[in-house]
Amino acid sequence: MSKSVLKRNNVQVRGSGPRAMVFAHGFGCDQNMWRWVAPAFEHDFTTVLFDHVGAGGSDLTAYDKVKYSSLSGYADDIVEIGRELGLDEAVFVGHSVSAMIGVLAAQKAPGLFGRLVLVGPSARYINDGDYFGGFSSAQIEELLEFLESNHMGWSVQMAPMIMANPERPELAEELTNSFCRTDPDIAKEFARVTFTSDNRNDLRKVAVPTLILQCSEDIIASSEVGEFVHRNIPGSRMITLDAFGHCPNLSAPEEVISAMRTFV
Repeated sequence: MSKSVLKRNNVQVRGSGPRAMVFAHGFGCDQNMWRWVAPAFEHDFTTVLFDHVGAGGSDLTAYDKVKYSSLSGYADDIVEIGRELGLDEAVFVGHSVSAMIGVLAAQKAPGLFGRLVLVGPSARYINDGDYFGGFSSAQIEELLEFLESNHMGWSVQMAPMIMANPERPELAEELTNSFCRTDPDIAKEFARVTFTSDNRNDLRKVAVPTLILQCSEDIIASSEVGEFVHRNIPGSRMITLDAFGHCPNLSAPEEVISAMRTFV
């Protein structure tokens, strides 16, 4: 069981600190997206990196449509990893959709995480009444249909918009390549789960200190979205980065590291 859990998610443990820091990547990415951030904490923490099933070096045969039909299935994986490694009061760092996956994991296993760092979080991407998520239902459906019909084309078109920083095209190219490496069938399913999820009611259940890192301009998770997450997680802190785009872990790693150090 133990080896299968760690192999399933391609878990990599580094560092030597007494506490653990778990890094979780966003949709269409893998643990490589943390390569500029995680090493900065290896002296003070034991760092844990992994790939969601369907991404990076994960075991694709472990993908189960029923289990992963909601973010809860991904949260279960994180809990399993944490228990296998004997983690206690660890710091969870989740980017994009993994921010909400971490919120769920913390609820499933009290004591596993002592602090949460949510990078570019959104509790719901779709507008709903007075709630602003940034997208209409029709826009999300159009985005998902595009991805389902043309995974490569979607990747090439969306990555530069998500990454921003047009003066650094190598960043968009890396994100494009990451999207394209993801198993297309699993990517279609994960995208639908990601962009149609609604975790607004889970925010108020967060019972550990939480830091929200919000980018100045983010097409996926706007400042208004970040403020909603901040208002609804009791006692949370929010830092607005100077960084642009949805992936500050790649575009502005030093700023992310600096902000995290004020909290952990």
